[in-house]
Amino acid sequence: MSGGLSTAVGYPLDTVKVRIQTERHYSGIWHCIQETYRTEKVWGFYKGVSASALTVSVISSVSFGMYKNFLCTICKLRYGAADAKPSKLDVSLAGGAAGAVRVVLMTPSEVAKVRMQTQRNPHPSVASPQPVSKPKYRGSLHCLKAIAKAEGFGGLYKGCSALLCRDCSSSAIYFLTYSALCDWLTPAGKNKPGFLVVLLSGGFAGVLAWGLATPMDVIKSRMQTDESDQHKYKGLVHCARESVRKEGAKVLFKGLGLNCIRAFPVNMVVFVTYEAVLRFTDHYTNKK
Repeated sequence: MSGGLSTAVGYPLDTVKVRIQTERHYSGIWHCIQETYRTEKVWGFYKGVSASALTVSVISSVSFGMYKNFLCTICKLRYGAADAKPSKLDVSLAGGAAGAVRVVLMTPSEVAKVRMQTQRNPHPSVASPQPVSKPKYRGSLHCLKAIAKAEGFGGLYKGCSALLCRDCSSSAIYFLTYSALCDWLTPAGKNKPGFLVVLLSGGFAGVLAWGLATPMDVIKSRMQTDESDQHKYKGLVHCARESVRKEGAKVLFKGLGLNCIRAFPVNMVVFVTYEAVLRFTDHYTNKK
């Protein structure tokens, strides 16, 4: 539930972020928003959203579930009890491991999302002297099929190395920041954080995690838009080196502000929904 709701909240800005990171002709965030709306209207911001909402829901479920299970296992091994209070290192390790598992599941949907988001489909109401060509990808499912057919199974896992670097580190920071802020802001004597604490902790955890993840996010997006007939990048290091050589080191921070702006409301929604559902299920099971 938290994954699906967060996708609905953050998807338009995610589209803008991907376009800024992969294309050089935008002068900034506002220019990208204006151009996307002018040529593709509102639907231009929601390309690939259906598959993303479904997969993000599943991936969020796996991610939070794996995090909790990894944390319980670590506590059991280190302290002899699964419900023992974990250290900051335990939380980071569990978060990093959950990020690694998530990558295996999410890479194909990320490739399809990025390809759909960077595909140009002028809206019928936009006058154009050129005849409008049919889009290469008719939808997320068709996009996945086309990639598998043209680029093989490996095409569905393009950018996996960058995604692994991004998600392992950012997931460790994400869960650590959320846990630390909840502990710090929750008054003594209360065993669960209030909803305002959850909102603030979740928002700040998202901002910090995405701020640190942005360089790898740029590399990941560029590798995933590199289609079989282009072969611009040979791998993660080559993509990073070529991007910096052509556009300078600042290229690695493209979309940084947008990532941070988007991360706050999105992760507020993620954690407040997560905590609300957990408390509801706890209350329901205890009553039974």
